[in-house]
Amino acid sequence: MNSKSLLRAFLAAIVMVPAFTSCRKELCFNHFRNAAVALEWEYEWERDYGAGHAVGWDADFHGFGYDALRPERPEGVTLLTYALGGTEPSTSFLPVEGADVNLGEGGEHSLLFFNNDTEYIVISDIASLPEARATTTSRSRSSLGLIKEKHPDERTINPPDVLFGSFVGKLPEIGLHESAPLPVRMQPLVYTYVVHYEFEHGLEHVALVRGALAGMAEAVYLRDGVTSEEQATILYDCEFAGYGAVAKVRSFGVPGFPDEYYGRSAESRASRVYTLNLEVRLTNGAFKEFTFDVSDQMAGQPRGGVITVSGIRVEDNENLGDSGFDVTVDGWGEHVDIDLPVGNQK
Repeated sequence: MNSKSLLRAFLAAIVMVPAFTSCRKELCFNHFRNAAVALEWEYEWERDYGAGHAVGWDADFHGFGYDALRPERPEGVTLLTYALGGTEPSTSFLPVEGADVNLGEGGEHSLLFFNNDTEYIVISDIASLPEARATTTSRSRSSLGLIKEKHPDERTINPPDVLFGSFVGKLPEIGLHESAPLPVRMQPLVYTYVVHYEFEHGLEHVALVRGALAGMAEAVYLRDGVTSEEQATILYDCEFAGYGAVAKVRSFGVPGFPDEYYGRSAESRASRVYTLNLEVRLTNGAFKEFTFDVSDQMAGQPRGGVITVSGIRVEDNENLGDSGFDVTVDGWGEHVDIDLPVGNQK
């Protein structure tokens, strides 16, 4: 081969190199459209609708500071990606800081985020984005006679775990081999009520305390943070305090409430009834129930807050004798019903 032939062969090889080393978009098998998700977390335990708890918080009375109630950052996140016109969403698992998310084929997408390190939360109906919601497991208690008279049809439930969520309604189509930054703010879907039971007399006769809060939302919709209309009774344990007893009760909030932090305006639900319960075991083994209508306190605290009831009395003659009750026994005859996931859960 003469020198001209060698030169032509060398030039042809140079021209052919890009064909083997570059990717033609219409032929490449590893196209990607990435959303560079960066997660931010909002650590609020209550929303202020006029109560002003954060400003006038009395740590000495409550026994803890305002910030001590803030939820901690979760351990992991589930992302459900809904393609336009699709049925079943695809599922991804992200670290709490966020990550690059491969959106696969073209088209518009909606993204639904929630933390996945929960014990009692049940996620259901995820195939239908408007119906995807979170609830919590059932918990039954053998007493509750007084509160059941006022709320006979409510399911009794465990307090929900800390739950955050966020929804991106329409993520524009991203070009092939492109990555678009996507900041996402994770907002609370579960809030805390600090419940104070103030005793007027007889606290020394009490061995164990526990409570219930009836009329609360049974579930929350993940897409917009609106609570369901169904009502439930939350069962929980209490701790002793110098004035009586205290409980930190997690809840989805009041029923049918559109949260303004998800683009909705607040509404007053003054017609709803909320009932607080306290059950005590006396040192002689007997038990006693108290109920309180706290509807007026709940009217301005749809998403967490402080509930206080007072004037509780245990008379001295109610604790006469000794039935041999072991004050260290746990359970009080209640049990937890493990709810199986309803609908489609990932």
